[in-house]
Amino acid sequence: MTSNTSAARTGGISRRSMLKGTAGALALTGGLPALLAACGGSSSGGGGSSGGGGDGGSVDGKTSIGSNYSDAAVKSAFADVVKGYSRAKNVTVNATDHNSFQNNIQNYLQGTPNDVFCWFSGNRAQFFAAQGLLEPIDDVWAKIGANFTDAVKNASKGQDGKYYLVPWVNYPWVMFYKKSVFSQHGYQVPATWDDLMTLCAKMKSDGFANPIAIGQKDGWPAMGTFDIINMRMNGYQFHVDLMAHKQSWTDAKVKNVFKQWAELTQYYTPGGTGRTWQEAVQIFDANKTSPMIFQGTDQVGPQVAKANLADLDFFPFPQIDSAYPTDSGIDAPIDGFLMSKKVKNRAAAAAFLEYLGSAQAEQTFLKPNPSDIGTATDYDTSTYTALQKKSVEIIKSTKNLAQFLDRDTRPDFAYPIVQNALNQFLNNPKSYSSVCSSLESQAKGIFT
Repeated sequence: MTSNTSAARTGGISRRSMLKGTAGALALTGGLPALLAACGGSSSGGGGSSGGGGDGGSVDGKTSIGSNYSDAAVKSAFADVVKGYSRAKNVTVNATDHNSFQNNIQNYLQGTPNDVFCWFSGNRAQFFAAQGLLEPIDDVWAKIGANFTDAVKNASKGQDGKYYLVPWVNYPWVMFYKKSVFSQHGYQVPATWDDLMTLCAKMKSDGFANPIAIGQKDGWPAMGTFDIINMRMNGYQFHVDLMAHKQSWTDAKVKNVFKQWAELTQYYTPGGTGRTWQEAVQIFDANKTSPMIFQGTDQVGPQVAKANLADLDFFPFPQIDSAYPTDSGIDAPIDGFLMSKKVKNRAAAAAFLEYLGSAQAEQTFLKPNPSDIGTATDYDTSTYTALQKKSVEIIKSTKNLAQFLDRDTRPDFAYPIVQNALNQFLNNPKSYSSVCSSLESQAKGIFT
């Protein structure tokens, strides 16, 4: 699934709000809901093996795609992708609304799923791979592997080291600012944490009451800030281990992340936990009180007024510890496609996945989307906007791509446990010690 760009423009359902629903779905063990048929009833096989990831079938057989591209613009873009496939007449797309797809994904995969379906990288894919609900696609990667960076390759694997995801599109989390504001006041892009603190103090003295806009009402935006400060202080591997609860939330390293973050909260727009991320972007876009915002390009681009897009720029979150420079890791969530273990015609499904792993398919899909970027390295970047080109460069130059907290950890831990803990912290930054204790106590119950 890509970001819901059209929904973002209209204040509709966002990607992260959909992910929150998955936490409840993962706990479901009952019968299939009636609407599951819309998510992916029995697909019309192509004369190959009948499920279980068999090797039979023909590339010219039929294959079905489970899609959550229900918004008109995104649905149309994916339809164009299918039309561009050499065997398009054999591909059936079963689209359902976002929430139904997300909330019923567990039952969908255990029932009669489509051969191929939209989903996410990181823990979101690994969770189902570990349950034996996904078909490994190392054979597909043997053909498309040269199209992707090592970081993207790693994000497409399960815990067993096998490939499961064909990456599709992604975007970086960065600090946005307006070029005109920086030019007018002589501000310099901060390279270090101290530079950032100095910049925020200077902005405040220049009349910008709250230099950094934040909207945490939806529960996930602050996760990005925790991720990046953790990676800047403790490194990417510590982030991954913490998300898997191989590190304790009461470790001094984690408490120091919150202590560091507390220094930054004094420069936030007040009342952030009661404000949506869209409202935060609008505050930033107004140029009056908050000339910066830390957010994904997938969210900021569609929300900024078109007249202001040329003035928009960003920089990677500054360095805190020299052991973990700005190119050591960032959040850059990847969306893509997976093959169900119950695939009816594996050969046909693998052929379509191979096509999806091409720059041609990505470019067709992203033609109407000015925010996300393709993951294939041979993508024709001349078609990109200036911001998209900069997104490509920051992702290419970064050694490790984290997939965002609510994808890198278990969904039932992210929501509502981490969500509530971060809200508590933002409402009272001095409470970080009790926040860490609460997270560790609940993590023990979830991960054991």
